[in-house]
Amino acid sequence: MLIDVIVPASGESILTANIARWHKGSGDSVRRGELLVTLETDKISNELEAASDGRLEILIAEGQEVPIGTVIGRLDTSAAFSPIGSTSEISPTSEISPIGPISPISPISPISPISPISPISPTSPTSPISPIEAAPGPVAAPMDSRSTRRKMSPLRRKIATQLVNAQQTAAILTTFNEVDMAAIIALRQQIQESFTGKHGVKLGFMAFFVKAVVLALKQVPALNARIDGSDVVENHFYDIGVAISTDRGLVVPVLRDCEQKSLGRIEQDIAGYAAKARDAKISLEDLQGGVFTLSNGGVFGSLLSTPILNPPQSGILGMHAIQQRPVAREGRIVIRPMMYLALSYDHRLVDGREAVTFLNHLKTSLETPIGLMLDA
Repeated sequence: MLIDVIVPASGESILTANIARWHKGSGDSVRRGELLVTLETDKISNELEAASDGRLEILIAEGQEVPIGTVIGRLDTSAAFSPIGSTSEISPTSEISPIGPISPISPISPISPISPISPISPTSPTSPISPIEAAPGPVAAPMDSRSTRRKMSPLRRKIATQLVNAQQTAAILTTFNEVDMAAIIALRQQIQESFTGKHGVKLGFMAFFVKAVVLALKQVPALNARIDGSDVVENHFYDIGVAISTDRGLVVPVLRDCEQKSLGRIEQDIAGYAAKARDAKISLEDLQGGVFTLSNGGVFGSLLSTPILNPPQSGILGMHAIQQRPVAREGRIVIRPMMYLALSYDHRLVDGREAVTFLNHLKTSLETPIGLMLDA
């Protein structure tokens, strides 16, 4: 019996998927529940497991982008199971498959990800696909040895499209301020051991910023709103997106109901999302519904930037590197750990006065963080 390996639907707006990695080679024996292939879309990654014991036949190689519903492989459940899972251990006379011997394909790099990919026409989930038809076209030689050409990943294309759309559809303006991080640094050092013991995660800076942003949004509700046609939709909840950088690109999972959460719960949620992002297990639901975004370029050493809105949101806060700088305090020059803040906002909805007010509320909360420690 042959069981098709089909690219599943991942959401109404997702029409194609990229075959990121086959975890088994063509001709390998697999057990039911073993990981077969990782698929990437413009939003999430999806891992497909073997539906039954059998021998795998790969029809479409890594690096190809195919429509949802495409048959990308088959499992021959009538083939004898080999614990080694390699075609090199099988005699040419063995009855391994009704379709005959299959050349093994390395699970690591059967197709170079930088090779040009020939287009694939949409295929019905029930239509057979010939491995020959699915194979990529001839590899074009680079113009010179100093450059290569590769396809953009679905996620990178989605990011590019969204950033361009944000620039074209919103009147983006950025306002700056700075915050003295000395009080937060001292507080973290003071309670870090007990906090970690209680919550199982370390207390970072992001939880303070999430709580401070919630308080500032309550004071300046225009930044917790969005434009929908000729209407303004004001949100009365506080689901905050936190940008996380991965090898595949930037993802922005959403922390739900942050006004109800302690610093400990926020740090646990961030750690959970970071682990899911690292393992490419972020789901579509994780990324939807945020009202405001935090982006911390400071972890990479960025001193100042102008972040781009995450539509349809009307505000995004850029955090930056903490740097020891001379500042004036009570008529004296002192050295303090300072961070620049950058608030980008949709000027169609948010005025400069409201942006400055938001940043001032944020600055006050962060420089007197004891108020953010309630239920920490």
